[in-house]
Amino acid sequence: MKFSKMHGIGNDYIYVNCFEETVSEPEKVSVVVSNRRFGIGSDGLVLIMPSEKADFRMRIFNADGSEAMMCGNATRCIGKYVYDMGLTDKTEITLETNSGIKYLTLFVSDGKVESVKVDMGKAILKPADIPVKSNLDIFVSQPVMVNGTEYKLTCVSMGNPHAVLFTENIDSLDLEKIGCHFENHEIFPNRVNTEFVEVIDNHTLKMRVWERGSGETFACGTGACAVVVASVLNGFCNYDEEILVHLRGGDLRITYQKDGTVMMNGPATYVFEGNIDDKFLSKEMENVICRL
Repeated sequence: MKFSKMHGIGNDYIYVNCFEETVSEPEKVSVVVSNRRFGIGSDGLVLIMPSEKADFRMRIFNADGSEAMMCGNATRCIGKYVYDMGLTDKTEITLETNSGIKYLTLFVSDGKVESVKVDMGKAILKPADIPVKSNLDIFVSQPVMVNGTEYKLTCVSMGNPHAVLFTENIDSLDLEKIGCHFENHEIFPNRVNTEFVEVIDNHTLKMRVWERGSGETFACGTGACAVVVASVLNGFCNYDEEILVHLRGGDLRITYQKDGTVMMNGPATYVFEGNIDDKFLSKEMENVICRL
């Protein structure tokens, strides 16, 4: 199987061009290729596919084999892939995802995409649609007991569920210890991605993220969008102003518009391409148990 490895500010995935390749049982394939010791190493697997609704279609699988609804960093990388690899010559493209159609603007320099701006659509705030178990109209700064400690969480969906926690000294947090307790909390029926956020000023935020199915990652595009939405809802930032978000892998620039739309702008980076042995892949898949 031929693949490419790409990352969006450190959020790395294995990309497969399904115009040329066929991937059976992608859930199991994702577990195998994501293994950082015995596979290629990544946060998951992304399939670039034909679409009847848009220019291209994306399916994305986490490192544990579960299928994700959406990934902002992967969306930007697909924009770079399809242009740089000659699958399109357009600089404005549409991408079908499990969370609807996304609109991408590609910024090209010397024939290669350097950065991508994505219209992420409108933030979802209704608890039932995130989903989070709550009778509130919106879930903003609400106390939740997590593993014996009370936290105030703000919940947002950007096509996938996010719980945002504002705190201090995020670099000292032991996410390996606490992240899973948020991810699997009973109020999140589909699990949740959790962002730990430090407010620098009203135009600058710093965050770390625990992604469901993958653990801590260097970046999460939808998570950065959810963080900016939550920051506006909590009064730390303002509508219609570009917010610089520092993630462990790099920076994103996010704007939460008054009409509810979220715009994300950031880089996409090609790392390498290669072939993974089909016999090795088949053998390893026999022992895979996915969380589906």
